[in-house]
Amino acid sequence: MAETVLVLGSGPIRIGQGIEFDYSCVHCVWTLREMGYKAILVNNNPETVSTDFDTSNGLYFEPVTLEDVMDVIAHEKPVGVVCQFGGQTAINLAEGLALRGQKVLGTSPEAIAAAEDREQFDALLEKLGVKRPQGRAVRSLAEAREVVAEVGYPVLVRPSFVLGGRAMEIVFSESQLEGFYNEAEAANPGQPVLVDKYLLGKEAEVDLISDGTNVLVPGIMEHIERAGVHSGDSMAIYPPVSLSQSEVDQMVKIGIGVARELGARGLVNIQFVIVDGEAYVLEVNPRGSRTVPFLSKVTGIPMVDVATRCMMGQSLESLGYSTGLWSLGTDGRAYSGEKGTKWAPIFQGGVLDSAPSGPSSVYAVKAPVFSFQKLRKVEPSLGPEMKSTGEILGVDSTYEAALYKAFVAAGVNFKGDGAVCLTVRDQDKDQAVDIGRRLLAAGRRVVATPGTAAYLSERGVECEVVQKIQAGSPNLLELIQSGGVSMMLNTASLTETSESEAARIRRGCIETGVPCVTSIDTASALVRALEIYDDPSQSTCKRLDEYFTLA
Repeated sequence: MAETVLVLGSGPIRIGQGIEFDYSCVHCVWTLREMGYKAILVNNNPETVSTDFDTSNGLYFEPVTLEDVMDVIAHEKPVGVVCQFGGQTAINLAEGLALRGQKVLGTSPEAIAAAEDREQFDALLEKLGVKRPQGRAVRSLAEAREVVAEVGYPVLVRPSFVLGGRAMEIVFSESQLEGFYNEAEAANPGQPVLVDKYLLGKEAEVDLISDGTNVLVPGIMEHIERAGVHSGDSMAIYPPVSLSQSEVDQMVKIGIGVARELGARGLVNIQFVIVDGEAYVLEVNPRGSRTVPFLSKVTGIPMVDVATRCMMGQSLESLGYSTGLWSLGTDGRAYSGEKGTKWAPIFQGGVLDSAPSGPSSVYAVKAPVFSFQKLRKVEPSLGPEMKSTGEILGVDSTYEAALYKAFVAAGVNFKGDGAVCLTVRDQDKDQAVDIGRRLLAAGRRVVATPGTAAYLSERGVECEVVQKIQAGSPNLLELIQSGGVSMMLNTASLTETSESEAARIRRGCIETGVPCVTSIDTASALVRALEIYDDPSQSTCKRLDEYFTLA
């Protein structure tokens, strides 16, 4: 009789944890069945493929909680439990299962704790000599103030062991600290609150596969938005477009070192912030991440299949990955032999012999999808707490064309004869100058609120002035409601009065269907995409399998 393996799903789809994890669970179950195991799945969401009657050998439609899972284990008596494909909900059960004598397949509960417990995580990075933002876990507001005194504002305040960056905030002043600290503490009672120095830089992340010794790095994704926007709400590019060879090499070296030190088996996700050419580790997730389906498709590497086989004891080498020299290019791909002759995923210090073939220049952009029109009380500005409810993929032979496809698929409407409105905080005004110039060069009309308009005009960017709401009528909100704005760029201010008015503007955009961008980096990408909208011949239309070998 076949041995039974229990796979934990992610439970109800919610912000921070969605269908991406269902994808991983389904592919895991398929691989286990192919390997000859009886695959049993625990999940309680009727809208997912994992709960289809024929996906697994057996389905328990039960909550993904320790008590319910133990009841299933008592009945099925599996040889082990898979926790790493069901997101944070599933991985949080690993320690409890181990304490009850159950075998957690793949990365051990001890290694999971080493990555997720702050003190153990800091010790691990210290041992490896890896840089990370200064800070530590605290259990009181007084301790939080001590950390701020050491590292200085701004700081990132966040609870530990939660989904989607819930209750995470960037704190710029003492007046904000107490309120945000209390929110973080209430989000996960009994667990420490993390207070770290906030570093503004380029963000990037990598999903890698480890067999306990060797490591496979399918590719590196660069975020369009700088640090401060949750990774689930960020647009991501593969291959990266602005990372240097040194930055890429640092991330690869760190990723391999962390995975090997943990003795990880299966998937690991690592997020970085790049500041002045130095890679800092933001977090290590010892599980499958929401980017696994994206990276699997665009690299042609069946990541969950490979990770599942490693988790069940097979080595990467036995799966066809052989050692050899490699050199990772700044396009995010590794090359064997002379650089540029063949690309392949990294295998510690080696490459895949039978590398998947692909075009020499293909770009893929992952973009978030939001539901602000239906979630009426949700503030649409982006920050460290995740708000997106889905994601899409844009692929083309140029970065700009891939961006255009991603924006269109995400629901950004490029049509309309109205003006593009710019109203940005002071620290974003330099970047707004370039955006304004590109909009004017594309023949678009630009309007701006008084402060932004004055800054743009002084630097030669012609724009019309539109008054803020507090100035009376006519004002920006009325212009939006009358159809006079086709697109809005509004970045959040740090002052309470300005931000209250800006929130009304953003809500007005949502209610009238005007695309509203709240990150200056997203706005820069959007302007590049608009250039493709104005010249559709720059974009190609092909089946996905004509761009990539599908996973």
